[in-house]
Amino acid sequence: MRITELKGTNMDLTDAIKAYVDKRLSALDKLTEKYSPCDVAAEVGKTSQHHQKGEVFYAEFNLTIPGAMLRATSTKDDLYAAIDDAKDELRRQLVDRKER
Repeated sequence: MRITELKGTNMDLTDAIKAYVDKRLSALDKLTEKYSPCDVAAEVGKTSQHHQKGEVFYAEFNLTIPGAMLRATSTKDDLYAAIDDAKDELRRQLVDRKER
């Protein structure tokens, strides 16, 4: 699986955030082995620039596999928690698809 696009919305993407997204998505490599052209587009950021309380951060992953596109989103009060939650949702979708 390769990350074709990593976008930060309403915030700067630091090297730490890029490395964290790459590390979390690489955990899904074993589930995507049988899908040879497998690309993922990731977007992380803040919901708005003026929002300061509540669920401020979101993560969105769009995984393109032959015959389907899987999409997972999450909104949390912590960026890393949103990334983890969206990764878990994408993993659940891959497991469901594998069991079919």
